[in-house]
Amino acid sequence: MPPEIKDRSDVEARFAEVFAHLGLLSAYARRRGAHDPDAIAAEAMAIAWRRLADVPRDDPRPWLIATARNLVFADHRRHATPVQDLEGVEAAAPPELPPLELDHELEVALAALSETDREALLLVAWEDLTPRAAAASLGISPAAFRVRLHRARRRLVYELEARRQHTQLNPAWSGNDL
Repeated sequence: MPPEIKDRSDVEARFAEVFAHLGLLSAYARRRGAHDPDAIAAEAMAIAWRRLADVPRDDPRPWLIATARNLVFADHRRHATPVQDLEGVEAAAPPELPPLELDHELEVALAALSETDREALLLVAWEDLTPRAAAASLGISPAAFRVRLHRARRRLVYELEARRQHTQLNPAWSGNDL
């Protein structure tokens, strides 16, 4: 068998390992409010194919998520509704998050967090990344990510406790008043 054919099958087998994460990317894009999550996942895979040598062999998920994250940001910019900022300069309105399909109380508390806090929590909880892998997907050090995750968890607990206290004080509370 000629060596180029063997190399080709090695490349195809390697890409098959990467392609196994297509569903993860589609779910990631969907949860981040992409207009066409499957297109985001497909584009991320096309980029992975073109840059297969850059995709880490041990765990491609952080690299793939970083790629999908950039594509989701571009998607949001393309579909953003211009709004006037404080100085009258047009800026993109932040995207609305799709429903997270969680307990309502948790969903409201997550929505109250900053995008940075929410991203840290969701990378670990939903994308099932280790803090080291999540840090790699964000392009920050593992130590910086652990601090970010710790603070995000603390803020989430604060939000949940504040909502529970408010509910106990106001039993007729609808859930959207805080």
